[in-house]
Amino acid sequence: ITQHIGAYQVNHKDKDITFIDTPGHEAFTAMRARGAQITDVAILVVAADDGVKPQTIEALDHAKAAKVPIIVAVNKVDKPEAKPEKVRQELSQYDLSPEEWGGETIFVDVSAKKNQNIDNLLETILLVAEVQELKAVPKGNAYGTVIESKIDKGRGPVATVLIKHGTLKISDNFVAGMTNGKVRALFDDQGERIKEATPAQPVEILGFNSAPKAGDVFRIVKSEKEAREVSEKRALKQRLIEQKQKAHLTLEDLHKQIADGKIKELNLVVKADVQGSIEALKDSLAKVDQEEVRLKVIHSGVGAVVETDIMLAAASNAIVIGFNVRPDAKSRALAEKENVDVRTYKVIYQIIEDISAARKGMLAPRIEEEIQGEAEVLQTFKAPKVGVIAGSKVNNGLINRNSSIRVIRDGVVIQETNIASLRRFKNDVNEVKEGYECGIGLENFQDIKEGDIFEAYIEVEKPRE
Repeated sequence: ITQHIGAYQVNHKDKDITFIDTPGHEAFTAMRARGAQITDVAILVVAADDGVKPQTIEALDHAKAAKVPIIVAVNKVDKPEAKPEKVRQELSQYDLSPEEWGGETIFVDVSAKKNQNIDNLLETILLVAEVQELKAVPKGNAYGTVIESKIDKGRGPVATVLIKHGTLKISDNFVAGMTNGKVRALFDDQGERIKEATPAQPVEILGFNSAPKAGDVFRIVKSEKEAREVSEKRALKQRLIEQKQKAHLTLEDLHKQIADGKIKELNLVVKADVQGSIEALKDSLAKVDQEEVRLKVIHSGVGAVVETDIMLAAASNAIVIGFNVRPDAKSRALAEKENVDVRTYKVIYQIIEDISAARKGMLAPRIEEEIQGEAEVLQTFKAPKVGVIAGSKVNNGLINRNSSIRVIRDGVVIQETNIASLRRFKNDVNEVKEGYECGIGLENFQDIKEGDIFEAYIEVEKPRE
């Protein structure tokens, strides 16, 4: 399941086409809606073997609401069970009638896996753009939309912005939502450093004072002073709005409803790998029936679960939810001390399923992880047969040869795998204890970097209490 919006460019016949890849999972309504609002043409990708699904219709509704031309790409037509004609039949019921049937919608049969008919799809996009008379305006101050943001260890707040108009340059002062800054560096969709970004170009920007929100409008201002003033005014306005919203339910009223058994609250502290994931999770939580139990996100943020999150949860009697992020060793120890329930997930619907089941008292036995230890990668080198070896130091607990391994980078889980080799000096060993150094090779994972954390764990089935 694709988890984030990504943006990248493809050159076809000396013309650049920028793609914004919106996730297909229904939980990512907010992200997909934002994607449709910043595009000129929508490509609805439907699998020829699966046909039209609920998320297909949801994506179609967003494209229609954005009032952009729609091209249907029927994928996986190389499969024996593919039924592209059935896809056309199903979509015609939603006012997407194929041109070959006398309608106005262009359908292109493709196979991404076999690179079949992709050139035809790109040609179709350029044709639709030409009919729409879409033109880039590189002159003037740049403005665009924040597609994604994150906190990068060593680089600080980083955001991907799609430039809509004008040209963005190094040292430009800018405002994005309630954040501001000055462009320190620009990187294109291939990660290459560039000096300027032009219309329809996705660009990664360094220089934010804090991480903006996905969907924020990004624009250039004259000076650092103006950038600060605009973002401060916006922040003040947002605080006033939040205070008004809190005033809707008084403490007296809340106490009465709890006393009468009409309302109970489940407080949540939510941490995730990127801002888009937080919005998607909040959107999914809002759809849960809250008549008996009110779900309240008291804090959300990007990055690993840290000690301040645990203290807030302890003070508020809240559960901590981590999506694609983990608590570090200190946070885990504090959570145990304060009896704070910290739950980590990789897929949003599992969070919703757990909460829904807990409300009904029907939680199934769960697989719990027992963390055995952590090792930090100090350096990497290559070895014959095994590949990349991580020269590591065990900072706590122990690393066992049979443990499962979670690779954590900047608080975000990037891989789960097993140990291929574990050595001290030149000897194979079964385990390495805290304080000792060792060489660790992983199965099917070579992209190991200095500073990565290897979290060793085993899974144990435990009954619900």
